[in-house]
Amino acid sequence: MNTKLNEEQTMLKDMANHFAEHEIIPVARELEHNHDFPKELIKKMAELGIMGMSVPQEYGGIKTDTLSMALVIEEISRALPALAVVFSVHSSLFCYSINEFGTHEQKKKYLPLAAQAKILGAFSLSEPEAGSDATALKTTCEKKGDGYLINGIKSWVTNGQNADAFILFAKPKGKSNKNKMNAFIVEKNFPGLEISKIEDKMGLHSSLTTEITLDNCPVPSSTLLGEEGQGAQIAFRCLDYSRIGIAAQSVGLARRCLEEAVKYSHQRQAFGKNISSFQAIQFKIADMATHLDAARLLTYRAADYSDKNQPFSKESAMAKLFASETANKTAYEALQIHGGYGYSKEFYIEQLYRDARVLSLYEGTSEIQRIIISRHLLK
Repeated sequence: MNTKLNEEQTMLKDMANHFAEHEIIPVARELEHNHDFPKELIKKMAELGIMGMSVPQEYGGIKTDTLSMALVIEEISRALPALAVVFSVHSSLFCYSINEFGTHEQKKKYLPLAAQAKILGAFSLSEPEAGSDATALKTTCEKKGDGYLINGIKSWVTNGQNADAFILFAKPKGKSNKNKMNAFIVEKNFPGLEISKIEDKMGLHSSLTTEITLDNCPVPSSTLLGEEGQGAQIAFRCLDYSRIGIAAQSVGLARRCLEEAVKYSHQRQAFGKNISSFQAIQFKIADMATHLDAARLLTYRAADYSDKNQPFSKESAMAKLFASETANKTAYEALQIHGGYGYSKEFYIEQLYRDARVLSLYEGTSEIQRIIISRHLLK
């Protein structure tokens, strides 16, 4: 794997870094404090072409490689992790799902609008009783005339409050279909779909996560994504891909934690000198930087496998596992370096510490990633 970025990748990374420094960071704390969805930032990202990074040019996007996507997500996450996951779900799950499995008509209808952020996408697989066991869905779809009726409750839907359309999974009604799953593109304005709850989360306050209730929600046959019974294949393939984005989000957050720790260690004095001169602090910073680089390289490798059209399920699971655990550990150590002040909302590390915790939970817990990795190794 060649880790040297090409000219286009370097340009995208620099553009994202400049956008993060001048547009995101100045408003990030206020957005999080007020639990405000970053719609103006998303609009600006669309103007830069960022929202169309997983959309082919024929459908109005700029379709880049996976590594470029990871580079941009890292830069955004360093500035505002909540915005990074909003973008990642829209691009790496919603747009990616339609581009990979959608018909030409579906692509033509949704992808140009998604690339311009005129619609925002979401991905709805989890349910109150179906998290890690994604096949235990209770949401059902039943054929009715030239379409389906969907009934059930979906939970932990990132972008749910602000999304215009969802990639939504349901099981065909009937005992004979208990191991099958269908995927649909369900629009927010379909009758019978209701945003029934906004989660009051520990972190990522600018990313509004919701519960969705579907009560005899009619969807036309044209919304079926892929083929009948192909839902599980679509879900797992798309999650493999999106985990690269979550790994990149973890790298960006860990990088900001390290930066905050280094900055504070030069400012804080104890026993008559800066704490950066103490070996205990130096060792923490050295370990944080080493784990960060390792997480970034694992993320780059998974992206490289994806770009070369090689199987990357194990690689994306490894990247997501290690990077998310690294982000949590780095946030912990960075807060420890801040001492008591790290527990105060006055310092940004307090928010980063809270934001980091979900990284090893969503889009497959660390335990699920270990199962995926071990299955590949034990085949």
